[in-house]
Amino acid sequence: MIRISVLAIGVALLGAGHAYAQGTLDAVQKKGFVQCGVNTGLAGFSQPDSKGLWKGLDVDTCRAVAAAVFGDASKVRYTPLTAQQRFPALQSGEVDVLSRNTTWTITRDTSLGLNFVGVSFYDGQGFMVPKKLNVKSARQLNGATICVQPGTTTELNLSDYFRANRMTFKPVVIEKL
Repeated sequence: MIRISVLAIGVALLGAGHAYAQGTLDAVQKKGFVQCGVNTGLAGFSQPDSKGLWKGLDVDTCRAVAAAVFGDASKVRYTPLTAQQRFPALQSGEVDVLSRNTTWTITRDTSLGLNFVGVSFYDGQGFMVPKKLNVKSARQLNGATICVQPGTTTELNLSDYFRANRMTFKPVVIEKL
């Protein structure tokens, strides 16, 4: 199963209706910065350093958007968002742009009122188990306790996999990622 991290932008900023998009772009220009939704802290993608300066690929993407809109990459502010907060924040206008790990699915592309504008990172899913358990196949994990982040495609894929293979698991929900 492949998961992709994408830059999602509200229909408002670069979306379907020109007048609607122009209105939001005007609002962003009027306030003088791009409000960018990022992960709450994911090394290499979006994480504040010891001085509180955000670093990473997703943060750099936000800076690029600010540079394109204002000619100044520093005209961006970051809103750290969990997986469960990311879409409501974008839909409500709390953030103008979402640049964080987000799987591009047809449901999200068609029913959330968002535009996915490009893939910035491909990744996959798998299971990590202690070597001493000698697990050679995911099918050996029936009844296992598995950590998963809520509100993610990974959580759905995990459930689908176990259901399809008539297996059970105990989820341990981790909030931070």
